[in-house]
Amino acid sequence: RCRQPGCTGTVVDGYCDVCGTPATPAPAPASSTGGESPMEGAMSQVSSRLDATAIGSARATSGGTISTRRISGHSQRMRTARIGGGITSVPPVPEIDAAKAVLKNPVVPEDKRFCPKCGEAVGRGRDGQEGRSSGFCANCRTPFDFRPKLQPGDLVAGQYEVAGCLAHGGLGWIYLARDRNVSNRWVVLKGLLNSGDPDALAAALAEQRFLAQVSHPNIVEIYNFVSHDSAGYIVMEYVGGTSLKSLLKQRLRAAGTYDPLPVDQALAYIIEILPAFQYLHDLGLVYCDFKPDNVIQIGDEVRLIDLGGVRRIDDQDSAIFGTVGYQAPEVAEQGCTVASDIFTIGRTLVVLTMEFRGYQSKYVASLPPVEEVPVFQQYDSFYRLLLKACAPSPDDRFVSADELRVQLLGVLREVVAQDRNAGAATSSAASLLFAPPTAGGNELTFRDLPALRPDSSDAQVGWLATIENQEAPQRLRALASAPGYSPEVYLAQARAALEVGNWEVLDSVVHTMLADDPWEWRAVWMSGVGALARNDPATAQSAFNAVYGQVPGELAPKLALAIACELSRNEEIAERLYTICARTDAAYVPQAAFALARIRGARGDVDGVQAALALVPQNSSAYPLARQHWAEQLAGHPRSVSDLNLALLTADSAGFGRRRYAEIRVEVYRKALAMIEKAAPAPDAKVGEFAATEDGLKAGLDQALRALAAATDDPIDRMRLVDEANDVRPWSLV
Repeated sequence: RCRQPGCTGTVVDGYCDVCGTPATPAPAPASSTGGESPMEGAMSQVSSRLDATAIGSARATSGGTISTRRISGHSQRMRTARIGGGITSVPPVPEIDAAKAVLKNPVVPEDKRFCPKCGEAVGRGRDGQEGRSSGFCANCRTPFDFRPKLQPGDLVAGQYEVAGCLAHGGLGWIYLARDRNVSNRWVVLKGLLNSGDPDALAAALAEQRFLAQVSHPNIVEIYNFVSHDSAGYIVMEYVGGTSLKSLLKQRLRAAGTYDPLPVDQALAYIIEILPAFQYLHDLGLVYCDFKPDNVIQIGDEVRLIDLGGVRRIDDQDSAIFGTVGYQAPEVAEQGCTVASDIFTIGRTLVVLTMEFRGYQSKYVASLPPVEEVPVFQQYDSFYRLLLKACAPSPDDRFVSADELRVQLLGVLREVVAQDRNAGAATSSAASLLFAPPTAGGNELTFRDLPALRPDSSDAQVGWLATIENQEAPQRLRALASAPGYSPEVYLAQARAALEVGNWEVLDSVVHTMLADDPWEWRAVWMSGVGALARNDPATAQSAFNAVYGQVPGELAPKLALAIACELSRNEEIAERLYTICARTDAAYVPQAAFALARIRGARGDVDGVQAALALVPQNSSAYPLARQHWAEQLAGHPRSVSDLNLALLTADSAGFGRRRYAEIRVEVYRKALAMIEKAAPAPDAKVGEFAATEDGLKAGLDQALRALAAATDDPIDRMRLVDEANDVRPWSLV
C-alpha cells in the first residue's frame, strides 16, 4: 500500500501507481468515510469565538518545522493521480481537440486592456467609437498593441507553423502551432518577452533555457525557446484541457450567478498540483504567478501550465510576473520566494471556493472577516489553513508545499466527513505528527491525549532510544546530561517532567524551544498539556487553539482543544470539536463518543447520550466500555420503568465486574420501586426477570442486594446489605 497520506494506491516498481510517491517509510493511511449513526452539530465560527496564542515573531533558520523535515523529498517523482486521492471524487473533464480550440476572432475585450507598464486603462472606446487596439498610453507614453503578432500560416523559427490564437495573457497572445520537425505535433507558443534589442533578446532566451530541464508529470513540458521578428517565444506541450478559471466561468453561466467550486473539489485540485510546486522549489525555482488560469484539468488529471513567470529563487535582476490579488504583499520589496508561492496558492483556494469581492482592492493582502463569509463559518479548519497560507508575513506561512499538502489532506477529510453528515468514521488515516489517541473513558486526563510522533531525522534520536524504557525520574536525570541538545531531546525532557510533575523543568524547556524557534508549535503543545495537568484549562485552551492554527489538518489539537473547552465550561464549542473528531477518523471515535456522552448526560439529554455511545462500533476495544456507560446512564437518569429494564438488559452484556454489576442492579430496582409508587406502569411491564409490581420489584431488589453482599469484602457492609435485603423481601404465606 502507498504510505502517502490520503492515497489509496499500490507501490509498483518502487513508486505508487496512483500518486507516484516513492516507497518511503511512513504510517499507512486510509480515506475517511462516514458511518450510519446520526450525529448533530457542525463546526461554525470557532476561530472567531476563541482567543488564540500567537506563535512566532521572526522566522528561525533551523530548516523548517517537523512537518517539512519529515516529508521533504516525497514529491521528487510524482505521477499524475486521480483527483481526490480516494477521499473525494472530482468529475472528469473531456480533452479539447486542438483544432477546435483556436479562436475565430482573436480580440482582447476593451475592459481587459491595460498599459503593460503603469497599469492604466488603454484602448478604450469613446462616444460610441471602438477603442484602438494599438497606440500609446496617455499616462506614461508606453506603446501598447493588443493585436496578434503571429498569423495563421506563419512559420516560427523555421519549425512551428501557427494555426491561430488560443488566448491572451499578461505577455500577449498565446498561439497554437504544429511542430513540422516532430510528427506535426501540436505545440503552444507563448510570448516570452518583447525587445527591440537583439542582444537583450538573445540573453533573455539563454537565461530562460533552464526551464527546458523541468520535467514533472504535473507540469506542462517545455520543448524549446525561439525568437521570431525580434520577439521571444517559449514552445510548450499542448494540453487540451480546461482551466480552473474556465470551470468557474462554466458554473457561472449554468447557474446565472457566481457558483464557486465545492470546497472538497477545490482542495482536491490544489492537493494534486502541490507536488509540482515542491518539485520546482527543490530545484531552486519559484512559480511566482499562480492562479486558477494556470491549472488545467484533462480527464482526471491536472497540469500546471504557463511557466513564463518561473524564476530562480536567487534571481535578483529579472522581471517578476504576478497578478494583483494573488501576489504576496512582500514581493515588490523582497522578490519571489517559496513563501510567496504559498501565498498565491492560498489566494487561489479562496477564489475557487467563494465570490471573493474586493480581492484586488480592499482585501488585496488579507481575508474578509469570518462573519461575512459563510464558507469560513462552515469549515473552520479550512479557514485556519487559509489564514496561515495567506498570512501577511511570509514568516507565518507554511514552510513548504509538502507541509501545506499534508495539512490540506487532513482538512479535506474533515470537509468530506462534514458534507456527508454521516455518523462515526469507519476508517482512519495515520498522522505524520501525532500517534493515535487512547480509547478514553468517562473522565479524561492529559495522559489520554495523542502523543507527538518523534522526528526520525533528529540528530539525537539514536541516543534517545537507549533511555526510552527507563522510568520517568531516571530519564529526566539522563536527559540533563544528554550528549547534545536538539528539539527531540527537549521534548523528551518535557514529557519526563510532565510525568513526574516537575513544572519548573517543563516551563524551562518550553521557553528554551520557543526562544530557539518561535514557530515550534510542539513546544506550545507541551505547554498546553502541562496546563491541563495543572488544572488550568483556560491556559490549555489558548495553547491548543494556537497549535490548531499551525496544523489545521490535524485532529489531535482539536481533541485537546475540545477537552480544554469542556473543562472551561465552553460545552458548545467542545461538542462541535468532538463531533468533528468522531466524524473524521475512526481512531478518534471512542474518545470523542465518550466525551459527547459526558456533555449530553450533564444536561440530561438521554437520547443524545445514546446517540453518542452508539458511535462506538462493535469491533472496537472500547465497545464494552460504551455499553457500560449506556447502562450507567439509563440506571442513573431513568425516564421510565422501561429505561430501567433496558439498563439491566444492557448491563447483562456490558462486561461489568461482579461488584459493579450488582451495584447497577441494586440501583435499578430501588429506582423502579420509587417510580411505581408515583405512577403504575403497564400491566405486563418487567424489570429484568421480575414483574414491575411492588412485590416483584422487592424480590428483584432482595436478589440484587444479596448478590452485592456476596461481592463485598468488608464484613460490616456485607451484614448491612443482608439486613436490607431481609427488610425488603416480600412476605410469603406458608
